[in-house]
Amino acid sequence: MSAAPALDPASPLSDEERARGRRLAIASNVPFQTFWVAFSEQLPTLALVSLGASETLIGIQSGMRLGLAVVQLPALRLISWYPKRTLLITGHLLAQSASLPLVFFAAIAGLEHGTALAIVFGSLFLTALGLDLGDLVWFPLLRAYVEPERIGRFFGIIRTSWHAAVIVFLVGGQLWLARHENGFGLLFGIAWLLGLVRLALIWRLPERSERGGERLRARDALALYREPRLRRYSLGVCWTYAVRFAALPFALVMLRRALGFSNSAAIVTTIAHYAGGVVSLYLWGAVTDRLGAFWVCRTAVLGVSALYLGLAFLGPGADTTLFAVGFFFAHSALMAGFGVAETRLLFELAPADTPSKTLVVTAVVEGVICGLAPALAGAVLDPLLAHASEPLPVYHGFFAAAALLMSLSFLPLRVFRRG
Repeated sequence: MSAAPALDPASPLSDEERARGRRLAIASNVPFQTFWVAFSEQLPTLALVSLGASETLIGIQSGMRLGLAVVQLPALRLISWYPKRTLLITGHLLAQSASLPLVFFAAIAGLEHGTALAIVFGSLFLTALGLDLGDLVWFPLLRAYVEPERIGRFFGIIRTSWHAAVIVFLVGGQLWLARHENGFGLLFGIAWLLGLVRLALIWRLPERSERGGERLRARDALALYREPRLRRYSLGVCWTYAVRFAALPFALVMLRRALGFSNSAAIVTTIAHYAGGVVSLYLWGAVTDRLGAFWVCRTAVLGVSALYLGLAFLGPGADTTLFAVGFFFAHSALMAGFGVAETRLLFELAPADTPSKTLVVTAVVEGVICGLAPALAGAVLDPLLAHASEPLPVYHGFFAAAALLMSLSFLPLRVFRRG
């Protein structure tokens, strides 16, 4: 990889380049997010549960991709030296290579317990590292493609399309797991092939260069937090996402371990999770552009708080599956709105000509805090469950606490109220 000559970072993309960038971003995000979900979200959680992993290990895995965002801060200066597209491709190649062992999950599961967990966890760790290197430049690339007044709608479209693709993948996965309880290898293999499709598409992405006179350094990025509005943004967003990432994986674990859900039934709730995004994302984008980001953020976190409180009363019964499906659907719909709204706030705070420092430092701070949250949650749950006669009351108390914390998380964002 060799550095290219310095370019003028202030030169905007042409209308045709921005349009091409939007098309390729949307098209490449469809296979990529399926790859990303398969190797970093619910599927790895279920795979680790099938291998007998502890709550602590599951919590670490759930927060790993976020926590590893810390590598983006020292890597920020790479944007001064190399094209963003090159860094994006490099990160994806690392994730693609590291995830390959999971395609052979059946063979790994037949190994000694500790060896199998080590291989799976190591593969997921290196995959997450590659995803985070690519994330270093993904939002800075997108920032150059979209006009400020259409940020909400753009992210509504891009996120709706990949949610729909993930649903198709998960429906197929549910049908497969209904017949092959621990048949994760085929699903990982399909996702791995979709990663190759994404690689071919991102090769042609245009970019607005930030290579030039100013070197991007970690300490300069951290200095941006002297600005009060950016501090309040990060506090509100980190608070909300930390609770979300700490709580949601253990909703799935509670269903599997305390309420007896099969892998197939658990995948149905995951399908509902992405369906909530599909039906709501574009609407949230339009609402955010019209009514403002703060109104959407407040509505979303109060709604999610009510959902966590509902989990605190969930028990065995005929309506448990229906409630679980409704919970994941509504949770996704509400957090989709929060995600669109907070992204609009972030893009408004990031300068159009040199957005990387703002986008990367906020992603790193958010990633480290939110990545620690599920690991800490797992570390708290492990001893409580070990000393409890029944696991369900422990999970109920956990979700009651999550509901209280979530209900307060919008308060730092009040600075963004209109009028």
